Amino acid sequence: MTATDPLRPDLARELIARATQSAERRAKRLRNHLEAVQLGQHRHADNADTKVLRRILAEHDWPGHRLVGPEAARAAWSLALHSNDEPDFQRAATTLLKRAVQDNDAWIQHWAHLYDRTLVNSGQPQEFGTQIILTATGIELCPTRAPKSLDQRRTHVGLKPITAALTMVRRRHTSDPNVCDSPTIVLAVAV
Repeated sequence: MTATDPLRPDLARELIARATQSAERRAKRLRNHLEAVQLGQHRHADNADTKVLRRILAEHDWPGHRLVGPEAARAAWSLALHSNDEPDFQRAATTLLKRAVQDNDAWIQHWAHLYDRTLVNSGQPQEFGTQIILTATGIELCPTRAPKSLDQRRTHVGLKPITAALTMVRRRHTSDPNVCDSPTIVLAVAV
């Protein structure tokens, strides 16, 4: 094993596989290509992903770059980011991810996204402007604390200015004619 190989490649494979499947499920939901039974199956699969990530966090703390490698650490972040049905777990994951960032074992941008998601899910304004709402009429930024200093906070955590981030996400979502036009969906703005 080299110095860059993850300590737990088995966990890395599981996290990557689960995050890939989760992304595929979200894409189908976003495009409104599901029937009620499939929606229930997807919700069950999402809950199973959260349960697995909860076990990994309990056994290892945050699965960072050293434990699982950068790709799997990103997968863990994605699973935590989309564990919206379990806000207490999501907040605990945010705390563990912040410690991993402080230990140079995770990306601060991932923490910023997850922190914002926990704020939005608890009805509070977000800090870094990473969460948007996709509605039938377009894309809107979720409420943000102190909007005038938003770009300063984004720069501090290595994120692009909000105008550039919103332009990129609007281009991506408005160019896809298959995106659903019914329910409101909360998404993360790409880093």
